[in-house]
Amino acid sequence: MKNFTDLGFCKVDIDRERRTGYPEVIYGEGKTADQITAIMGKLIESHGKVMVTRLEKEKAAEVLKEYPHANYDSVSRILVYGSPSRKYPGQVIVLCAGTSDLPVAEEAAITAEWMGCRVKKLYDVGVAGIDRLLSYREEIANASVLIVVAGMEGALPSVVGGMVSRPVIAVPTSVGYGAHLQGLTPLLAMLTSCASGVSVVNIDNGFGAAYQAALILKLVSEEAVLHEHTLS
Repeated sequence: MKNFTDLGFCKVDIDRERRTGYPEVIYGEGKTADQITAIMGKLIESHGKVMVTRLEKEKAAEVLKEYPHANYDSVSRILVYGSPSRKYPGQVIVLCAGTSDLPVAEEAAITAEWMGCRVKKLYDVGVAGIDRLLSYREEIANASVLIVVAGMEGALPSVVGGMVSRPVIAVPTSVGYGAHLQGLTPLLAMLTSCASGVSVVNIDNGFGAAYQAALILKLVSEEAVLHEHTLS
């Protein structure tokens, strides 16, 4: 069966939600506003919702003329149309080390919310002033999944990983001085973290971290439903 729609310049994967649990997400960079609106139309027709990532403000203004009920966030550069069809139990906490990490942290937070997660944000809690982080210790320990965003030397995920018994998803950012190497330094630091239970996504990939967090809560939700059905 043909499970995609061919628009000539792209093939829209309308079957992805059935296979993976979530519709195809549009990557906005490199696409024109007209191409994005055409893809959005097919995804909305099939799923009733759509998300566009890495969308510049000027293109977003053009897309909003066609879809005025969509919402655009200029910090994360994400445009969303429609809302999640379900809300998962538990909570994702998105932490970031500094204000300069906000674009990546907001990309993670908005993506997780759109995918059905309850999200709490704890921003500017880097290890240079660790009392800021420790003042939220109880909330951090009670989270279901933690997305930890940091640049510079990337130490924050290791610290958080040593405080919790939950999955920690580390996101290195391209924020820092010269030897930071556009995010390579925190990426390597996070990959060699001494804290157990820390997984790492690519540099600046808040979207990927949120997707992973949503999959974790989706699995927990499905297992809870299966357990309840078995007991009944």
